Amino acid sequence: MAVDVKTRAKRYEKLDFLGEGQFATVYKARDKVTDTIVAIKKLLDAFGHKSNISLVFDFMETDLEVIIKDTSLVLTPANIKAYILMTLQGLEYMHQHWVLHRDLKPNNLLLDGNGVLKLADFGLAKSFGSPNRVYTHQVVTRWYRSPELLFGARMYGVGVDMWAVGCILAELLLRIPFLGGESDLDQLTKIFEALGTPTEETWPGMTSLPDYVVFKTLPGTPLELIFSAAGDDLLELLQGFFTFNPSTRLTATQALKMRYFSNRPGPTPGPQLPRPNCSAEALREKETVGLKRKIEAVTKKKLIF
Repeated sequence: MAVDVKTRAKRYEKLDFLGEGQFATVYKARDKVTDTIVAIKKLLDAFGHKSNISLVFDFMETDLEVIIKDTSLVLTPANIKAYILMTLQGLEYMHQHWVLHRDLKPNNLLLDGNGVLKLADFGLAKSFGSPNRVYTHQVVTRWYRSPELLFGARMYGVGVDMWAVGCILAELLLRIPFLGGESDLDQLTKIFEALGTPTEETWPGMTSLPDYVVFKTLPGTPLELIFSAAGDDLLELLQGFFTFNPSTRLTATQALKMRYFSNRPGPTPGPQLPRPNCSAEALREKETVGLKRKIEAVTKKKLIF
Protein backbone atom coordinates (compact mmCIF):
# COMPACT_ATOMS: atom_id res chain seq x y z
CA MET A 1 0.00 0.00 0.00
CA ALA A 2 1.38 3.41 -0.96
CA VAL A 3 2.21 5.75 1.90
CA ASP A 4 0.78 9.26 1.70
CA VAL A 5 3.41 11.88 0.85
CA LYS A 6 2.37 14.11 3.75
CA THR A 7 2.66 11.16 6.15
CA ARG A 8 6.20 10.47 4.93
CA ALA A 9 7.14 14.14 5.22
CA LYS A 10 6.04 14.21 8.86
CA ARG A 11 8.64 11.54 9.61
CA TYR A 12 11.44 14.10 9.21
CA GLU A 13 11.99 17.24 11.25
CA LYS A 14 14.03 19.92 9.46
CA LEU A 15 16.84 21.21 11.66
CA ASP A 16 19.07 23.33 9.46
CA PHE A 17 19.63 24.52 5.91
CA LEU A 18 22.89 23.06 4.57
CA GLY A 19 23.15 24.44 1.07
CA GLU A 20 21.70 24.79 -2.39
CA GLY A 21 22.98 23.73 -5.77
CA GLN A 22 21.76 23.92 -9.33
CA PHE A 23 19.46 20.93 -8.96
CA ALA A 24 18.70 20.57 -5.25
CA THR A 25 18.37 22.13 -1.83
CA VAL A 26 19.87 20.23 1.10
CA TYR A 27 18.67 20.24 4.71
CA LYS A 28 19.82 18.64 7.93
CA ALA A 29 16.93 16.77 9.53
CA ARG A 30 16.00 14.29 12.25
CA ASP A 31 14.34 11.00 11.41
CA LYS A 32 11.64 10.73 14.10
CA VAL A 33 11.28 6.99 13.60
CA THR A 34 14.94 6.04 14.07
CA ASP A 35 15.96 9.18 16.02
CA THR A 36 18.96 9.69 13.74
CA ILE A 37 20.28 12.72 11.90
CA VAL A 38 19.94 12.60 8.11
CA ALA A 39 20.51 14.85 5.12
CA ILE A 40 17.51 15.52 2.87
CA LYS A 41 18.13 16.60 -0.71
CA LYS A 42 15.03 18.18 -2.22
CA LEU A 43 15.26 18.09 -6.02
CA LEU A 44 14.40 21.34 -7.78
CA ASP A 45 11.98 20.24 -10.52
CA ALA A 46 14.67 17.98 -11.97
CA PHE A 47 12.18 15.85 -13.88
CA GLY A 48 10.03 18.62 -15.33
CA HIS A 49 6.86 17.89 -13.38
CA LYS A 50 5.23 19.27 -10.26
CA SER A 51 5.90 16.34 -7.94
CA ASN A 52 8.08 17.03 -4.90
CA ILE A 53 10.96 14.57 -4.84
CA SER A 54 13.28 14.39 -1.84
CA LEU A 55 16.16 11.98 -1.28
CA VAL A 56 17.24 10.98 2.23
CA PHE A 57 20.94 10.30 2.87
CA ASP A 58 23.23 9.58 5.79
CA PHE A 59 24.32 12.84 7.39
CA MET A 60 28.04 13.33 6.93
CA GLU A 61 29.71 15.86 9.21
CA THR A 62 32.71 16.82 7.12
CA ASP A 63 35.00 15.84 4.25
CA LEU A 64 38.64 14.96 3.84
CA GLU A 65 39.54 18.33 2.31
CA VAL A 66 38.50 20.06 5.55
CA ILE A 67 40.57 17.58 7.58
CA ILE A 68 43.65 18.16 5.42
CA LYS A 69 43.38 21.95 5.49
CA ASP A 70 42.64 22.28 9.21
CA THR A 71 46.18 22.99 10.40
CA SER A 72 45.13 22.67 14.04
CA LEU A 73 44.80 18.92 13.45
CA VAL A 74 47.72 16.50 13.56
CA LEU A 75 47.45 13.70 11.02
CA THR A 76 49.38 10.73 12.34
CA PRO A 77 50.57 7.85 10.12
CA ALA A 78 47.76 5.74 11.61
CA ASN A 79 45.17 8.42 10.73
CA ILE A 80 46.38 8.62 7.14
CA LYS A 81 46.35 4.84 6.84
CA ALA A 82 42.73 4.75 8.05
CA TYR A 83 41.57 7.32 5.48
CA ILE A 84 43.29 5.59 2.57
CA LEU A 85 42.17 2.13 3.71
CA MET A 86 38.50 3.19 3.75
CA THR A 87 38.88 4.95 0.40
CA LEU A 88 40.33 1.83 -1.21
CA GLN A 89 37.69 -0.43 0.34
CA GLY A 90 34.93 1.72 -1.13
CA LEU A 91 36.70 1.92 -4.47
CA GLU A 92 37.31 -1.83 -4.57
CA TYR A 93 33.57 -2.40 -4.14
CA MET A 94 32.79 0.01 -7.00
CA HIS A 95 35.32 -1.52 -9.35
CA GLN A 96 34.18 -5.06 -8.55
CA HIS A 97 30.71 -3.93 -9.65
CA TRP A 98 32.12 -2.38 -12.84
CA VAL A 99 31.71 1.29 -11.91
CA LEU A 100 34.35 4.01 -12.24
CA HIS A 101 34.02 7.01 -9.95
CA ARG A 102 35.96 9.43 -12.21
CA ASP A 103 35.98 12.35 -9.76
CA LEU A 104 37.89 11.27 -6.69
CA LYS A 105 39.28 14.17 -4.64
CA PRO A 106 39.38 15.04 -0.94
CA ASN A 107 36.07 16.93 -0.81
CA ASN A 108 34.27 13.96 -2.38
CA LEU A 109 35.37 11.74 0.50
CA LEU A 110 32.86 12.39 3.29
CA LEU A 111 33.17 11.49 6.98
CA ASP A 112 30.42 10.94 9.52
CA GLY A 113 30.52 11.48 13.28
CA ASN A 114 31.94 8.00 13.84
CA GLY A 115 34.86 8.57 11.48
CA VAL A 116 33.42 6.39 8.71
CA LEU A 117 34.57 7.57 5.28
CA LYS A 118 32.25 7.26 2.29
CA LEU A 119 32.75 8.00 -1.39
CA ALA A 120 30.37 10.68 -2.66
CA ASP A 121 29.39 12.69 -5.73
CA PHE A 122 28.73 10.11 -8.43
CA GLY A 123 27.85 12.72 -11.05
CA LEU A 124 30.69 11.54 -13.33
CA ALA A 125 30.52 7.86 -12.39
CA LYS A 126 30.27 5.43 -15.30
CA SER A 127 29.93 1.71 -15.82
CA PHE A 128 32.88 0.13 -17.61
CA GLY A 129 34.05 -3.19 -18.94
CA SER A 130 32.47 -3.27 -22.41
CA PRO A 131 35.12 -3.98 -25.06
CA ASN A 132 36.13 -0.96 -27.16
CA ARG A 133 33.81 1.37 -25.25
CA VAL A 134 34.77 5.02 -25.74
CA TYR A 135 34.48 7.58 -22.91
CA THR A 136 35.09 11.28 -22.56
CA HIS A 137 38.53 12.23 -21.28
CA GLN A 138 37.19 15.41 -19.64
CA VAL A 139 36.66 13.81 -16.26
CA VAL A 140 38.36 14.02 -12.85
CA THR A 141 39.35 17.38 -11.38
CA ARG A 142 42.63 18.40 -13.02
CA TRP A 143 44.93 18.04 -9.99
CA TYR A 144 43.83 14.42 -9.60
CA ARG A 145 43.66 13.57 -13.32
CA SER A 146 45.83 10.74 -14.61
CA PRO A 147 48.38 11.21 -17.44
CA GLU A 148 46.36 9.09 -19.89
CA LEU A 149 43.35 11.39 -19.46
CA LEU A 150 45.55 14.46 -19.88
CA PHE A 151 46.83 12.93 -23.14
CA GLY A 152 43.22 12.51 -24.30
CA ALA A 153 42.62 8.78 -23.79
CA ARG A 154 39.06 7.77 -24.68
CA MET A 155 39.44 4.16 -23.60
CA TYR A 156 40.47 3.67 -19.98
CA GLY A 157 39.70 1.75 -16.82
CA VAL A 158 40.25 1.65 -13.07
CA GLY A 159 43.66 3.32 -13.43
CA VAL A 160 42.07 6.77 -13.60
CA ASP A 161 40.63 6.30 -10.10
CA MET A 162 43.84 4.78 -8.74
CA TRP A 163 46.00 7.70 -9.89
CA ALA A 164 43.58 10.01 -8.04
CA VAL A 165 43.97 7.93 -4.86
CA GLY A 166 47.75 8.41 -5.13
CA CYS A 167 47.25 12.18 -5.36
CA ILE A 168 44.95 12.11 -2.32
CA LEU A 169 47.47 10.06 -0.32
CA ALA A 170 50.24 12.49 -1.28
CA GLU A 171 48.04 15.41 -0.20
CA LEU A 172 47.41 13.79 3.17
CA LEU A 173 51.16 13.49 3.67
CA LEU A 174 52.09 16.97 2.45
CA ARG A 175 48.92 18.81 3.61
CA ILE A 176 48.85 20.62 0.25
CA PRO A 177 47.87 19.39 -3.25
CA PHE A 178 50.74 17.37 -4.67
CA LEU A 179 50.34 18.28 -8.34
CA GLY A 180 48.53 21.59 -8.80
CA GLY A 181 48.61 22.48 -12.48
CA GLU A 182 46.89 25.56 -13.92
CA SER A 183 46.13 23.94 -17.29
CA ASP A 184 46.29 20.44 -18.74
CA LEU A 185 49.76 21.04 -20.18
CA ASP A 186 50.93 22.60 -16.93
CA GLN A 187 49.51 19.60 -15.06
CA LEU A 188 51.53 17.22 -17.22
CA THR A 189 54.61 19.37 -16.69
CA LYS A 190 54.17 19.22 -12.92
CA ILE A 191 53.69 15.44 -13.07
CA PHE A 192 56.85 14.92 -15.13
CA GLU A 193 58.88 17.35 -13.02
CA ALA A 194 57.95 15.36 -9.91
CA LEU A 195 57.95 11.81 -11.29
CA GLY A 196 60.10 12.00 -14.42
CA THR A 197 59.10 11.89 -18.07
CA PRO A 198 57.81 8.48 -19.23
CA THR A 199 58.92 6.88 -22.48
CA GLU A 200 57.28 4.54 -24.97
CA GLU A 201 59.31 1.74 -23.32
CA THR A 202 57.99 2.47 -19.80
CA TRP A 203 54.49 3.29 -21.05
CA PRO A 204 53.68 1.41 -24.29
CA GLY A 205 51.07 3.19 -26.39
CA MET A 206 51.65 6.60 -24.85
CA THR A 207 52.76 8.24 -28.10
CA SER A 208 49.60 7.00 -29.86
CA LEU A 209 47.19 8.78 -27.51
CA PRO A 210 44.98 11.42 -29.23
CA ASP A 211 46.42 14.48 -27.49
CA TYR A 212 49.98 13.29 -26.99
CA VAL A 213 52.64 15.98 -27.12
CA VAL A 214 56.40 15.59 -26.73
CA PHE A 215 57.88 16.79 -23.45
CA LYS A 216 61.53 17.27 -22.71
CA THR A 217 63.10 14.49 -20.71
CA LEU A 218 62.97 15.25 -17.00
CA PRO A 219 64.56 12.98 -14.39
CA GLY A 220 61.97 13.61 -11.69
CA THR A 221 62.61 13.58 -7.96
CA PRO A 222 62.90 10.34 -5.97
CA LEU A 223 59.75 9.82 -3.90
CA GLU A 224 61.83 9.36 -0.76
CA LEU A 225 63.01 12.96 -1.10
CA ILE A 226 59.49 14.33 -1.64
CA PHE A 227 57.99 12.25 1.19
CA SER A 228 60.98 12.20 3.49
CA ALA A 229 59.09 10.84 6.52
CA ALA A 230 57.55 7.92 4.60
CA GLY A 231 58.72 4.37 5.18
CA ASP A 232 59.61 1.92 2.43
CA ASP A 233 56.16 0.31 2.54
CA LEU A 234 54.41 3.65 2.01
CA LEU A 235 56.80 4.66 -0.76
CA GLU A 236 56.11 1.32 -2.45
CA LEU A 237 52.37 2.06 -2.34
CA LEU A 238 52.83 5.57 -3.74
CA GLN A 239 55.00 4.23 -6.55
CA GLY A 240 52.26 1.74 -7.40
CA PHE A 241 49.66 4.50 -7.64
CA PHE A 242 51.95 6.73 -9.71
CA THR A 243 52.87 4.12 -12.30
CA PHE A 244 52.53 5.79 -15.70
CA ASN A 245 51.38 2.70 -17.58
CA PRO A 246 47.72 2.36 -16.52
CA SER A 247 47.70 -1.36 -17.32
CA THR A 248 50.34 -2.00 -14.62
CA ARG A 249 49.17 0.64 -12.15
CA LEU A 250 47.91 -0.79 -8.85
CA THR A 251 44.26 -1.81 -8.63
CA ALA A 252 42.30 -1.25 -5.42
CA THR A 253 42.44 -4.97 -4.62
CA GLN A 254 46.20 -5.11 -5.19
CA ALA A 255 46.75 -1.98 -3.11
CA LEU A 256 44.82 -3.42 -0.15
CA LYS A 257 47.19 -6.41 -0.17
CA MET A 258 50.32 -4.24 0.04
CA ARG A 259 52.45 -4.60 3.16
CA TYR A 260 51.73 -0.99 4.08
CA PHE A 261 48.31 -2.06 5.40
CA SER A 262 49.57 -5.08 7.33
CA ASN A 263 52.56 -3.29 8.87
CA ARG A 264 52.37 -1.21 12.02
CA PRO A 265 50.91 1.14 12.97
CA GLY A 266 47.42 -0.15 12.35
CA PRO A 267 44.76 2.24 11.08
CA THR A 268 43.16 4.51 13.67
CA PRO A 269 39.64 3.33 14.61
CA GLY A 270 36.97 5.61 13.15
CA PRO A 271 35.71 7.14 16.43
CA GLN A 272 39.30 8.12 17.32
CA LEU A 273 40.02 9.96 14.06
CA PRO A 274 40.45 13.74 14.39
CA ARG A 275 37.44 15.97 13.91
CA PRO A 276 37.78 19.43 12.36
CA ASN A 277 37.44 22.60 14.38
CA CYS A 278 35.53 24.37 11.62
CA SER A 279 32.89 23.47 9.04
CA ALA A 280 33.54 23.04 5.33
CA GLU A 281 31.58 26.23 4.69
CA ALA A 282 33.65 28.22 7.21
CA LEU A 283 36.91 26.89 5.76
CA ARG A 284 35.96 27.75 2.19
CA GLU A 285 34.73 31.19 3.23
CA LYS A 286 38.11 31.76 4.88
CA GLU A 287 39.86 30.69 1.68
CA THR A 288 37.69 33.05 -0.37
CA VAL A 289 38.55 35.98 1.92
CA GLY A 290 42.26 35.05 1.73
CA LEU A 291 42.11 34.92 -2.07
CA LYS A 292 40.42 38.31 -2.22
CA ARG A 293 43.16 39.79 -0.03
CA LYS A 294 45.86 38.34 -2.28
CA ILE A 295 44.17 39.81 -5.36
CA GLU A 296 43.87 43.20 -3.64
CA ALA A 297 47.55 43.08 -2.64
CA VAL A 298 48.63 42.26 -6.20
CA THR A 299 46.40 45.03 -7.57
CA LYS A 300 47.92 47.58 -5.17
CA LYS A 301 51.44 46.58 -6.23
CA LYS A 302 50.51 47.07 -9.88
CA LEU A 303 49.13 50.51 -9.09
CA ILE A 304 52.30 51.49 -7.22
CA PHE A 305 54.71 50.32 -9.91
